[in-house]
Amino acid sequence: MDRVRIPLRLPAAVGTKKTLETNMDLEKIKKLIEFVGSSRVSELTVSQAGTTVRIIRENNAVSQHATSSQPRIVPVAEAAPDEAPRAEEQAPESATAAPAPSGIVAAPSFGLFHRAPSPGSAAFAEAGDEVREGQELFIIEAMKVFNTVRAERSGRIARFIANDGEDVELGQPVLEFE
Repeated sequence: MDRVRIPLRLPAAVGTKKTLETNMDLEKIKKLIEFVGSSRVSELTVSQAGTTVRIIRENNAVSQHATSSQPRIVPVAEAAPDEAPRAEEQAPESATAAPAPSGIVAAPSFGLFHRAPSPGSAAFAEAGDEVREGQELFIIEAMKVFNTVRAERSGRIARFIANDGEDVELGQPVLEFE
């Protein structure tokens, strides 16, 4: 395979423009970028022939009904030929739900939406309940990791938009405050 030079724009704090040399085929990299941009994957790291490429989908501001995202490539130091790539997993134990100005609370990650801490137990909150800042609202289960989502502000819950046990996407509206 030919070495490919890909110009990258990095944040101003890092530098203005850098070039990445890689042993990966440019078409393969383009396909990986398209895959990340059109799937639920938010980050993908691929290593080949001593080169590692990380593609991260950045989510822009969440609107009430949709999200927009754009993949980007992050330069990664080349791995030594005998070094095996490592999978990186980051799963916060607790997340804070960010209500939109309209009172919509969006899912902080993708996964299964759970209103109760366990099957058969009472829900954390119901429509019409007054909740206080920091109170548990729901759980998002992603890859067997349960992330408790807490209220960012106090208020009354108008309705739950997502159903218990339903798959939700990052940024998807799941409940609404009055």
